[in-house]
Amino acid sequence: MLNERRRMVLAALVNEYVVSVQPVGSKVLVERHGLRFSPATVRSELQALEETGHVFQPHVSAGRVPTDSGYRAFVDDVVGSGTAGLAEQEAESVRHHFRSVDHELTDIMRDTSALLSRLTSYVAVVAAPTLRRARIRRVSVVPLTPRRASVVVVIDSGQVANRTVDFEADVPAETLAHVESYLCRTLDGARGEEAEGVRTAIDGVPGHEAAVALRALDEVLDCLAEADDDRVLTGGVSALLTHPEFSDPEVVRPLMGLLEDGISMLTVLSEVMRAPEIEVRIGHENPDRALEHASFVAARYGTGDTGGIVGVIGPTRMDYRRAISAVRTVSASLSEVLEQ
Repeated sequence: MLNERRRMVLAALVNEYVVSVQPVGSKVLVERHGLRFSPATVRSELQALEETGHVFQPHVSAGRVPTDSGYRAFVDDVVGSGTAGLAEQEAESVRHHFRSVDHELTDIMRDTSALLSRLTSYVAVVAAPTLRRARIRRVSVVPLTPRRASVVVVIDSGQVANRTVDFEADVPAETLAHVESYLCRTLDGARGEEAEGVRTAIDGVPGHEAAVALRALDEVLDCLAEADDDRVLTGGVSALLTHPEFSDPEVVRPLMGLLEDGISMLTVLSEVMRAPEIEVRIGHENPDRALEHASFVAARYGTGDTGGIVGVIGPTRMDYRRAISAVRTVSASLSEVLEQ
């Protein structure tokens, strides 16, 4: 545990470095951050912080820079104190924005990622609720041509997924209507993952329609699985390139690859889903090496199986107060939307 004076010096160092992106000296900390100590005392505290691994000195004559451990100590203070990073007017603007939305969930997710990126200037990551654990509200089978139909699945959260199915022979519209009626009756209120059991118990459908029902049901299952694998949205990816830490292609390339791989991002996010509070992963704390030069701030929204994740990814030199406050505000606002 750091004593009060070292915590103050470390907080001043982090706040200064976030803005300057340059090693910070003791004189600058005293002059710009209102520390009640002399430069000599601050210099001594910086030396002590270096010995404990909270800061490091890139060059002998340079100032200090926070380490991952230093950021961790700073973040623990921020989270514990509940210090606000968004102005109340900004937070209220976010809440008002979500209170006024009237779109399908997919559009809300996309809107959320753009909003969160604008608030923080970092990459926003939004994972929609899993479809396979949500309850099916309706299945529609819409004829397109004699041998083609569209299968549309509506989930209780308002999410919509659809697939096109091709048949080997002409299928009358009346047959598709019977199949649609059967699937709606059988799958109404069922969880997506429970729909798999229906496949082995097709009944209530005339023999000549059973094959069509099975084909449509397979598309329902594939539809849900495909939507689940593609439920991570990112916003503001180009914001990465504005931060000097990511000017090195060897650093930014793995991170860009991770952001483009929805399944890998879901693996990273799955650990956050188990966290009861806001989760902050700093640099080497991240299990995926693509994030070893980045920090990830994320939180759950919604409840149970209707919930998902919102978060931001940026450099370890992140404005943690603002990022944490923005993620908390967006998470709470999005939860209210889902409860309506």
